[in-house]
Amino acid sequence: MNEILDIVALVLVLLGALLCLTAAIGLLRFRDVPSRLHAATKPQVLGLLLIVAAVALALRSWAVAAALVPIVLMQLATAPLSAHMVGRQAYRNGTVEEDTLVLDELRDRRDQP
Repeated sequence: MNEILDIVALVLVLLGALLCLTAAIGLLRFRDVPSRLHAATKPQVLGLLLIVAAVALALRSWAVAAALVPIVLMQLATAPLSAHMVGRQAYRNGTVEEDTLVLDELRDRRDQP
Protein backbone atom coordinates (compact mmCIF):
# COMPACT_ATOMS: atom_id res chain seq x y z
CA MET A 1 0.00 0.00 0.00
CA ASN A 2 2.86 2.40 0.75
CA GLU A 3 4.32 1.89 -2.70
CA ILE A 4 1.00 2.74 -4.35
CA LEU A 5 0.70 5.96 -2.32
CA ASP A 6 4.28 6.87 -3.21
CA ILE A 7 3.57 6.34 -6.91
CA VAL A 8 0.39 8.45 -6.68
CA ALA A 9 2.36 11.19 -4.91
CA LEU A 10 5.03 11.05 -7.61
CA VAL A 11 2.44 11.37 -10.36
CA LEU A 12 0.80 14.29 -8.56
CA VAL A 13 4.14 16.09 -8.20
CA LEU A 14 4.92 15.56 -11.87
CA LEU A 15 1.49 16.83 -12.96
CA GLY A 16 1.76 19.83 -10.64
CA ALA A 17 5.23 20.68 -11.90
CA LEU A 18 4.03 20.37 -15.49
CA LEU A 19 1.14 22.74 -14.81
CA CYS A 20 3.46 25.26 -13.12
CA LEU A 21 5.80 25.00 -16.11
CA THR A 22 2.96 25.66 -18.54
CA ALA A 23 1.97 28.69 -16.46
CA ALA A 24 5.50 30.06 -16.72
CA ILE A 25 5.63 29.41 -20.47
CA GLY A 26 2.24 31.09 -20.86
CA LEU A 27 3.50 34.20 -19.08
CA LEU A 28 6.36 34.42 -21.53
CA ARG A 29 4.53 33.53 -24.73
CA PHE A 30 1.16 35.26 -24.47
CA ARG A 31 0.97 38.83 -25.74
CA ASP A 32 -1.98 40.48 -24.01
CA VAL A 33 -2.71 41.03 -20.35
CA PRO A 34 -5.89 38.89 -20.01
CA SER A 35 -4.15 35.88 -21.55
CA ARG A 36 -1.15 36.30 -19.28
CA LEU A 37 -3.40 36.60 -16.24
CA HIS A 38 -5.16 33.40 -17.23
CA ALA A 39 -1.81 31.64 -17.57
CA ALA A 40 -0.59 33.06 -14.26
CA THR A 41 -3.56 32.00 -12.17
CA LYS A 42 -5.39 28.92 -13.35
CA PRO A 43 -2.67 26.37 -14.13
CA GLN A 44 -0.40 27.70 -11.39
CA VAL A 45 -3.04 27.34 -8.68
CA LEU A 46 -4.01 23.85 -9.83
CA GLY A 47 -0.32 22.90 -10.02
CA LEU A 48 0.24 24.05 -6.46
CA LEU A 49 -2.81 22.13 -5.26
CA LEU A 50 -1.52 18.96 -6.88
CA ILE A 51 1.92 19.42 -5.33
CA VAL A 52 0.41 20.06 -1.89
CA ALA A 53 -1.72 16.92 -2.23
CA ALA A 54 1.39 14.97 -3.19
CA VAL A 55 3.29 16.24 -0.16
CA ALA A 56 0.41 15.29 2.12
CA LEU A 57 0.25 11.81 0.57
CA ALA A 58 4.00 11.28 0.69
CA LEU A 59 4.46 12.31 4.32
CA ARG A 60 1.21 10.72 5.59
CA SER A 61 0.91 12.96 8.63
CA TRP A 62 -2.08 14.88 9.89
CA ALA A 63 0.21 17.59 11.23
CA VAL A 64 1.67 18.14 7.76
CA ALA A 65 -1.80 18.15 6.20
CA ALA A 66 -2.94 20.73 8.75
CA ALA A 67 0.09 22.89 7.95
CA LEU A 68 -0.66 22.68 4.22
CA VAL A 69 -4.28 23.84 4.55
CA PRO A 70 -3.39 27.53 5.15
CA ILE A 71 -1.09 27.43 2.12
CA VAL A 72 -3.93 26.23 -0.08
CA LEU A 73 -6.40 28.72 1.37
CA MET A 74 -4.02 31.65 0.91
CA GLN A 75 -3.33 30.64 -2.68
CA LEU A 76 -7.02 30.27 -3.47
CA ALA A 77 -7.75 33.66 -1.89
CA THR A 78 -4.90 35.72 -3.30
CA ALA A 79 -4.35 34.49 -6.87
CA PRO A 80 -7.79 35.44 -8.28
CA LEU A 81 -7.86 38.70 -6.35
CA SER A 82 -4.44 39.82 -7.53
CA ALA A 83 -5.24 38.81 -11.13
CA HIS A 84 -8.45 40.84 -10.97
CA MET A 85 -6.64 43.90 -9.68
CA VAL A 86 -3.86 43.65 -12.29
CA GLY A 87 -6.40 43.18 -15.07
CA ARG A 88 -8.46 46.13 -13.93
CA GLN A 89 -5.41 48.38 -13.73
CA ALA A 90 -4.23 47.23 -17.16
CA TYR A 91 -7.64 48.14 -18.54
CA ARG A 92 -7.47 51.57 -16.94
CA ASN A 93 -3.95 52.14 -18.29
CA GLY A 94 -5.11 51.25 -21.78
CA THR A 95 -2.76 48.29 -22.20
CA VAL A 96 -5.63 45.89 -22.92
CA GLU A 97 -6.52 45.56 -26.60
CA GLU A 98 -10.18 46.55 -26.58
CA ASP A 99 -10.97 44.90 -29.91
CA THR A 100 -10.18 41.49 -28.38
CA LEU A 101 -12.71 41.91 -25.56
CA VAL A 102 -15.97 40.04 -26.05
CA LEU A 103 -17.85 41.99 -23.38
CA ASP A 104 -16.66 45.34 -22.04
CA GLU A 105 -18.48 46.08 -18.78
CA LEU A 106 -16.08 48.85 -17.76
CA ARG A 107 -16.45 51.03 -20.87
CA ASP A 108 -18.97 53.39 -19.23
CA ARG A 109 -17.00 53.64 -15.99
CA ARG A 110 -13.54 54.23 -17.47
CA ASP A 111 -13.31 57.88 -16.47
CA GLN A 112 -14.61 57.36 -12.95
CA PRO A 113 -12.16 56.63 -10.09
